[in-house]
This record gives sequence, structure tokens and C-alpha cells, in this order.
Amino acid sequence: MAWARWGCCPWLVLLCACTWGRPKAANLTREDVRNCSTSPPYIPVTAVNTTERLTALRQQIQMLNLSAYIIPDTDAHMSEYIGDHDKRRAWITGFTGSAGTAVVTMGKAALWTDSRYWTQAERQMDCNWELHREGNIVTWLLTEVPVGGLVGFDPFLFSIDSWESYNADLQASDRQLVSIADNLVDLVWGSERPAVPSQPIYALQEAFIGSTWQDKVSGIRSQMQQRREAPTAVLLSALDETAWLFNLRSSDIPYNPFFYSYTLFTDSFIRLFVNKSRLSSETLQYLNADCTLHMCVQLEDYSQVRDSIKAYASGDVRIWIGTSYTTYGIYELIPKVRDAVAVIRYLVWLEKNVPSGAVDEFSGAELLDKFRGEEEFSSGPSFETISASGLNAALAHYSPTKELHRKLSSDEMYLVDSGGQYWDGTTDITRTVHWGTPSAFQKEAYTRVLIGNIDLSRLVFPAATSGRMVEAFARKALWDVGLNYYHGTGHGIGNFLCVHEWPVGFQSSNIAMAKGMFTSIEPGYYQDGEFGVRIEDIALVVEAETKYPGTYLAFEVVSLVPYDRNLIDVSLLSPEQLQYVNRYYQTIREKVGPELQRRQLLEEFAWLQQHTEPLSARAPRAASLVSLLAVSVLAILGWSA
Repeated sequence: MAWARWGCCPWLVLLCACTWGRPKAANLTREDVRNCSTSPPYIPVTAVNTTERLTALRQQIQMLNLSAYIIPDTDAHMSEYIGDHDKRRAWITGFTGSAGTAVVTMGKAALWTDSRYWTQAERQMDCNWELHREGNIVTWLLTEVPVGGLVGFDPFLFSIDSWESYNADLQASDRQLVSIADNLVDLVWGSERPAVPSQPIYALQEAFIGSTWQDKVSGIRSQMQQRREAPTAVLLSALDETAWLFNLRSSDIPYNPFFYSYTLFTDSFIRLFVNKSRLSSETLQYLNADCTLHMCVQLEDYSQVRDSIKAYASGDVRIWIGTSYTTYGIYELIPKVRDAVAVIRYLVWLEKNVPSGAVDEFSGAELLDKFRGEEEFSSGPSFETISASGLNAALAHYSPTKELHRKLSSDEMYLVDSGGQYWDGTTDITRTVHWGTPSAFQKEAYTRVLIGNIDLSRLVFPAATSGRMVEAFARKALWDVGLNYYHGTGHGIGNFLCVHEWPVGFQSSNIAMAKGMFTSIEPGYYQDGEFGVRIEDIALVVEAETKYPGTYLAFEVVSLVPYDRNLIDVSLLSPEQLQYVNRYYQTIREKVGPELQRRQLLEEFAWLQQHTEPLSARAPRAASLVSLLAVSVLAILGWSA
């Protein structure tokens, strides 16, 4: 299991004196992170002993006469979320965060990750590893790799841009980047490596698709003819591209309904590289796989993609490399009301059960997944639920495990970031709550995060404006008092595809906002070792109505779960911000309330009425849940109170 620990520290093999999870030394202030400066080093129980793994990897490095080996955190399709089969960096380091690159030399092992994961890395890595919070990998390599040294890498795990960057910098300093056909971590991992997925690949029902695969292929072929470069073929390597093109889904990647595949097509043929045994006779018929005409899908084995593309590319051809057809895919609204019902059911349950001390982060996350699974057209979570209480909420991407988690308490803040995959859409929402008496600083931090969410959500901006041009609106309220957060403000949302869909978002690499795009809006604040706040909604980009003529855009928030009244300092909100929240609450009442009533969820309806009462500068005392429940019963029965 991921949290296992065994063996001895590499520098004390004979003494076996590492303090794995033992009481901390007197000079330490925290027990949840490692301390490699003490003698012996302090290693928390959450860390993984990587001594044997590194020894075996260095044997492979030495046999190839390499000076270093780079281990990125991706798969052969440059996926953001990867299957267990491809989690090489996590296995070799013990660090399970979703972003980071490891490098191993004969004498050192180092990890680079961003600020979201620094504390998590200190919890999960042993003292074999250096954690680099600043600087870049190439600079480090130039100090550790001798002149003329070879730096190995797996070519299937490097994007073209990454390869060009590494190669240019290393060659300029007389070091060489060397492509290694067999992944060295895979060789060391051996039989313990998880198997390749084999679940069925299925076609979406007609009710859940916007265009047939034949229409999509015809559209792309038309684009090929119109491009100045005159491409003769299109290669799709990202998993969401092939899934989108053929309206096919499976479950190879956790929380993402994709399958390992490539697609290569021209005006005269369509080739799908996949494990054919995973396709039913109905799916084969759906793909017209029994013919070789220009609208028939020829199936080839997944492992043959390299040889097939090499053979095709040997002629006078130009291959158009697909990037993101999914961005402009289906603009149907996500299943917002059903998802809101699941989240509200969870928040109501927490409010009743947390005070008893019977709820922990892991069991809570499991229950939320269960509630979502009961909703119509559900296909599971869209990512691993972030269920974080107290100091764990300060880790932006923390997720509990069955073995390691904290109890939820009325005395601490609780952050839950979760989402669902549905046949008709994908969701992602974050709410932060406190069931007791929050400190003044906690309320201020929460309210300033909420202000950032509001100010960006209510913004009107010119068409074709890029997200990075407006992102500061989400940070200003925090900046005003010297606070900030160190992750992105939002990301694109797929339609039963990736919960993080490039290239929509608020970063410099994202494209301009356009009508019909979905993006998250998710400012936050994290006080290390104490608490964390994040408020995330999904917003649809729509045309704005303005006083004067012009083409302007705005955001329409489609997440429908109220914010925590207990954490809002109303005195910090402007009249315009108060008005925005109250209109949002009215929308929630109008759209979610009737669904709760229809399903006889009386307690949840009462909770919704209470938590969507209009805010004011001097907020009235909320009615009790019991009295509101009584009114709700009367409303459902059609009686007047």
C-alpha cells in the first residue's frame, strides 16, 4: 500500500536507526512532516521507504552508463490524470501529488513540485529525496552531471516542447539527452506494477451526444482541406480527443472516462489504435469496423501505433497533430441540479453528524461519492475527492486514505472539493464550512476568498479577452490585506470528459474566452498547519447585456450550492456583492428547491431555505431548522403556513 514503510535508512544500513514514525525529537515543532536535519532523521509514518527502489533503479542507470534519469509524472498521452499503471514518479518517490518531476543520479534523488504540494511531499518522502521548491531541473543537472554526461529519458513521456527545451539547454553545456527505449522505472517496478486496464469500451447513447462521429470526421477533413499547410493526416494522441471523436468511453483513467488509444486518419482511411478485445460486437458495428472505406474505422493494436505512424510518415505527407478538439465540443449545460442535490444532501448529513465525532475525512468522502452515485446518469466521481479538515485543508490537493485521515470537528474548518462524471456532463465544486465558532481571521480569509469569487463571477468583459487578463479580480480582496494563493484561479470543464480541460482557463497558456465555454472559478487561501479555504463554482461564458452596443461576455454560475453563512463577515461585502449573493441564492431556491420537494427530501429542502435566506448588513437571526422543516412539509403538501 502507498503508506507502507520498511527496511533501513540508506546511510545507516547497519544501525537501522531511522525513526520511522517514532516520537519526534525535542527540537521539532511538527510530527506530520519529515526532518532530515536531525540525527537520526525523523520520518513520519506517512512516508515511504524508497531505499530498495532507488538501489535497483541506479543499477539500471549504471548499466546504461547514464549520469541521470528523468522521471516525469505523465503517461504516453500527456494526460493530466494518469492511471495506476503509469504512476512511475509516485512509486519511485512515495510522493503521490498530481504534479512533479523526479531526477535520479548515482548519488542523489531530487523532486521538483509546486507550492500546492510542498507539505505533502515532506509528509510522504523519506530522506533519500531532496525537495526543490525553487530553481529548475536543467540548472540542477548542470551541477550534478559531468561534462559529456548522458541524461536518460523515456521519449513517450516527454512532450515535443519539453524535449526541445531540455535538449537545447543540455547540449549548450556539453551534456546529452538520451532517449531510452525501455522505461527504467518499469523494469524496476516489475511484477508489482498494476496491470493495464481491460474494461469494455462502449459508445455513448444518442441522447448524450451532440454530433455523430461521422459528422466530426467529416468536419475535421474539411478543416484539413482549408488549412494553408495542407495536412494529409490528423493524429490524435490525447485520450480525450479520441474519446470525443468517436463518442466512446471507458474507465482506464481514474475519474476520467477514457481508454488508452490513438487515432490516425486521412481523407481515405480512419485507424483506431486500441485493444480490440475490449470492443463488443455492437461497438464494432457502430464503428463500421468490418469495411475499409473512407468512413469505416480500421482497428489496429494499441502497441502498433509507433510502427504504423512511422510507415505512413515515410512518404510525402504532412501530419496535423491534434491538440484539443474537445474545447469546442458540446455546449449543453452540465447536470447542475442533480449534482447540487448530492452535495446538499452531504452538507446536511455533516451538519447533523459531525458534532458526535463519528465522521472522518475518508468516510465523509465515501458518502459524498455514494450520494452522487445515486443521481441519474451518474458514472462516478470526476476526480479523487479532496476531503480535508483543519490543517489538512491547507494542502490544496490533499486527499485522505482509509488508513490515514482526521476526524471532522465542529472546532475546525472543513474543505470539500469534489465532482461527478455524468453521461450528460462533468462537475467540479468546492465548499468550505465551519460548524462551530470560527476565528475572526478565518472569517476574514473566507470572506475575502468569497469576494474574489463574486468579483470575477459578476465581471463583464470584451469578447476574445483571455482569462489571464481578468484573473486578478479573484485575488484583489486578498491582495488588499497582504494575502494570496498559489494555484490557478480556474480551468476548463469537459462534457463527460476531463474535469480539467485545456485550453480554457485563466493562465497565460490558455486561449481567449468565448461564448459556450465552461470554466471553474476557484480562489482560495491556505494558512499552513492551520486551515484552508477554497470556494469553487463552475461558470458558463455567455453574451453580456450592456447598456451600449458591443460584443461583451460575462459568466453565468451554474453551480447551485449556497456558501457557508457561518464564515461570511457581511461587513466586508459591498452592496453590489451582497446583491449578487442574494440573487444567486434566489436562483438556487428556484432551481434546486422544486427538485428537493419533488423527491420528498424535506430535511434538505428546509436546510436549503435556511441557508439561502437573503444576507444583509445586519443579517436577521435565521429560523430554526425544525420550524423551517415544518414550513417545508406544508409547502410540499400544498398548504399555507
